[in-house]
Amino acid sequence: MSESERETRRTRIDTRLRALGWTICPFRPDFATGGYTQHAITEFETRNGPADYTFILDGQVVGIVEAKKVSLGPQNVLSQAERYARGLEQTRFDFDGLGVPFLWSTNGEVVWFHDVRHPLNVSRQVSDLPTPNAIREALSRQSEAACQKLANLPNDHPRLRPYQREANTATESALANHNRHMLLAMATGTGKTFTMVNQVFRLMKTDVARRVLFLVDRRALAAQAVRAFAAFEPEPGLKFPSIYEVYSQRFRREDLGDDEPFDPSVLPCDYLLDPQPKHAFVYVCTIQRMAMNLFGRDVAIHAGDEPFDEDVDERLDIPIHAFDVVIADECHRGYTAAELSVWRNTLERFDAIKVGLTATPAAHTTAYFKNVVYRYEYERAVREGYLVDFDAVKIRSGVRIDGVFLNEGEHVGLIDPTKGTQRLDILEDERQFDATQVERDITVPDSNRKIVNEIKKYAIEHEQRYGRFPKTLIFAANDLPHVSHADQLVTLCRETFGRGDAFVQKITGSPTVDRPLQRIREFRNRPNPAIVVSVDMLTTGVDIPDLEFIVFLRPVKSRILFEQMLGRGTRKGEKYTDKSHFVVFDCFDGTLFEYFRDASAFDTEAPERAAKTIPELVEDIWHNRDRDYATRCLVKRFHRINKEMSGDARQLFAAYIPDGDLGKFAASLPRALATAFSETMRFLRDPGFQDLLVNYPRPERRFLIAYEAADEVSSEWLIRDGTGREHKPADYLQAFAQFVRDNPAHIAAIEILLGRPKEWNTGALTELRQKLAASQERFTFESLQRAHALHYHKALIEIISMVKHATRDEEPLLTAVERVDRALRRLAPRPSDAESWTEQFTEEQRRWLTRIRAHLIENLSIDRADFDEVPIFARDGGWTVANRVFSGMLEGLIQTLNEAIAA
Repeated sequence: MSESERETRRTRIDTRLRALGWTICPFRPDFATGGYTQHAITEFETRNGPADYTFILDGQVVGIVEAKKVSLGPQNVLSQAERYARGLEQTRFDFDGLGVPFLWSTNGEVVWFHDVRHPLNVSRQVSDLPTPNAIREALSRQSEAACQKLANLPNDHPRLRPYQREANTATESALANHNRHMLLAMATGTGKTFTMVNQVFRLMKTDVARRVLFLVDRRALAAQAVRAFAAFEPEPGLKFPSIYEVYSQRFRREDLGDDEPFDPSVLPCDYLLDPQPKHAFVYVCTIQRMAMNLFGRDVAIHAGDEPFDEDVDERLDIPIHAFDVVIADECHRGYTAAELSVWRNTLERFDAIKVGLTATPAAHTTAYFKNVVYRYEYERAVREGYLVDFDAVKIRSGVRIDGVFLNEGEHVGLIDPTKGTQRLDILEDERQFDATQVERDITVPDSNRKIVNEIKKYAIEHEQRYGRFPKTLIFAANDLPHVSHADQLVTLCRETFGRGDAFVQKITGSPTVDRPLQRIREFRNRPNPAIVVSVDMLTTGVDIPDLEFIVFLRPVKSRILFEQMLGRGTRKGEKYTDKSHFVVFDCFDGTLFEYFRDASAFDTEAPERAAKTIPELVEDIWHNRDRDYATRCLVKRFHRINKEMSGDARQLFAAYIPDGDLGKFAASLPRALATAFSETMRFLRDPGFQDLLVNYPRPERRFLIAYEAADEVSSEWLIRDGTGREHKPADYLQAFAQFVRDNPAHIAAIEILLGRPKEWNTGALTELRQKLAASQERFTFESLQRAHALHYHKALIEIISMVKHATRDEEPLLTAVERVDRALRRLAPRPSDAESWTEQFTEEQRRWLTRIRAHLIENLSIDRADFDEVPIFARDGGWTVANRVFSGMLEGLIQTLNEAIAA
């Protein structure tokens, strides 16, 4: 804090400028600026006083830096740099009176920058001062012209979906408005990567960007992104890499498939260290890889749970202009404060346009990217047919909800989690475990077995209905050595389904899983495995379009994680083109659905805060940094250790505190610091004491297997309404019946069905569907049909029966086939002839009636216009031919049929 401005300039700013390639010289009034090439001139004279540093490139004054001592914030002193810029003489630049295009202010640690060439440009904090080449390149770029070219470039790639064009348009509008941070929130499975590959090409083609960094959080996603760029054909006959270079970090064999090229082009190091205007490339890499390059291995360890790359070069001094655009895929990542810090520092290193991509925005995500320029929600994607909805099943398990009670005398298994050894024991007293301890401290095989059996019932029903076993992903609570819940579920599934080991596999990050990324590709592309048990590895960034069952046997409290896990099933099928939905099993009695039901996509969800270490808390107390708070934290930490340590630990602590009683010491600590500060701090700061506080002996942990405990497990379908809420089928149908009874006067179709069947037509049916979908409950035909099937044990009930039965219980529930055939029988001249009604028609008329029947089964109404518009009629002559076949009586016949359908 006592450092002077002169010392700050000498030790911090000058040192950094030289490292960036500037030659520092004092101002000489007798020396013409034309003699300087890449110099930082100190105390350069202007009409308004001397500027601390003036950048001169190739004889031209191009920027001014205002310096302050390290204890002062530099943001507001940009105005001083602006004042000196207005006082420059003999400059070729004039930006509303400013004689340079660029201004900086710095205290040697923090740097602020303002590009004054356009009035909409706002000042911003950057991570470093510029290199001479960075300024040369900035001066050569025509940003406004490039943005105009971008606006004029047609966005007509044939594979683009309408909403992907909307996302591109929104991004480009934000760029035109000089926004540099933007966020795109698009549901999982809607093609964020493809959208952004197309966007990158457009930016590069129009020279808005030349060097693009595409950041992901896993190597598997990096490989996926590289393949997306390689496969993209932006212009007929030309793939992306044949137009612009695409580079990546080095991959491992297991990152790619056995039949794929092993090593895409690896980025040359000089592309990072010495960026050139001639370079036009995309670099795909993980956040961990880039963090290691920027900050070193010790910092990057907090970037995520990916294994370290052994071939990473040592820390590199990458200039801040190395990339024009940085795209952060899955930018919701940052579940802990340490991860978030690495993410932010990596993004903020580069003075580039930042684009965030996510399906699940978190509060820290929106706070950083500021501008949510485009949203494409899951519900809209389902409505528009790009994703599939899900059905819900709640599985009630007493163990999962109420925990486990063990009686005296029960046999239990005791496992040593460190070695895996197991022995049988008999309880000498009762023991109670709450639900949070299940699979952590105790497992109940009967519970897991019965849950798997419940899932089997639904899987077999699905297999019988669709002719295929549903691809199933089960999320287990853990995969810990010797007590793995995932391993137990794999064994139970193999026993229960009886289809061999290959049918059920575990895919986790455990070293016991060989080549997990290859196993994921097999799960995606091959019939086996049909069931996969995982924990974290398949929660995000894994594309398995044919997945149809997702089972939550793992408690989840994070909305982001829950939505990411659900997102594994939302894609439309590839091999299973008739995939219309997927099924989610909540094995916690529906409590997960309830917990996340009202969670907004932008609810605050702070990352977990990394706790300070005990030595850090002790030093805070020593240096009086928020001493009371640090003391309270330390007291809590001591009490926790006191509860967790073994008897051996007490003997070791006795060397420092009376009787080794850490709990008693913790209670007395605030008074001890107040009355004997130096003495207390002496042993608090003792390295041996601090080491013991971390490495104290713990009691041997035991994991129990409750062999004799029995669980009660049941399940039932839940009906999801259009708002995403889950209901029991009976409750859903009751709400529907109330809606029908309350709305005849507001919905003409209901009034027609209940009292004026002669007026039934296609328009009435269309109105009925639209009004139901637009209701507060958003009744959809699919949900109503599912509820009727579950409640009345009859499938494929049609909408007219649903409406009629909602008002009169005696009304029959018919399928479309049953209703249409009943209507056709009414064409018989007498009721006694109903079964032989077709005999009155000619052979040609019967052929037309067969077509009419097929149309009615699908549409439940028919109009004259259908005969000329629907292919089944139009290809055989349409209305003119059909009416002639029926001797001009077709109009009356279809009116009779419509009335009979609605009756």
